[in-house]
Amino acid sequence: MANVLMIIPPERFRDEELFITKEELENAGNRVSIASTKKGVILGSRGGKIKVELLLADTNTKEFEAVVFVGGGGSKLLFDNIEALKIAKGMYQDKKIVSAICLAPVILANAGILKGKKATVSGTESKTIEVKGAKYTEPGVTIDGLIVTANAPRASRRFGQAIVELLKKNSYE
Repeated sequence: MANVLMIIPPERFRDEELFITKEELENAGNRVSIASTKKGVILGSRGGKIKVELLLADTNTKEFEAVVFVGGGGSKLLFDNIEALKIAKGMYQDKKIVSAICLAPVILANAGILKGKKATVSGTESKTIEVKGAKYTEPGVTIDGLIVTANAPRASRRFGQAIVELLKKNSYE
């Protein structure tokens, strides 16, 4: 069983990307913690609600084996967030699983961890991650080492399953 950190924007996260991915992780026996830039109930872009009890600034990456950055329109608020970038870099440097879906792979690109890596992202941001050194792949789910990216809500289930498989393969259970 692994501890997984899911980071959501403080508003307008994409419901499927959080709830379906979280379901896949928990069904495989992993513990999931939700973090953001503010505590309390946060609303998704499709009306879903989740209670956040962990601030990005208070997050200790040593406690987690994987991080998942959830997309949605609000994730643009995290593109240059110092704490989000620090978490992405720290997890990557510690050779842990770093993942992002929809618009959120831009956070990984801005953290500098997609240089020379294959990655996907919502099509509107493909040039953004390429400028930062990523090798943009087609829509769906892309795995490059311990980095998992996905491009859209419809990839949420496969995205969650890919993270679960990496957790198993890397013996974080």
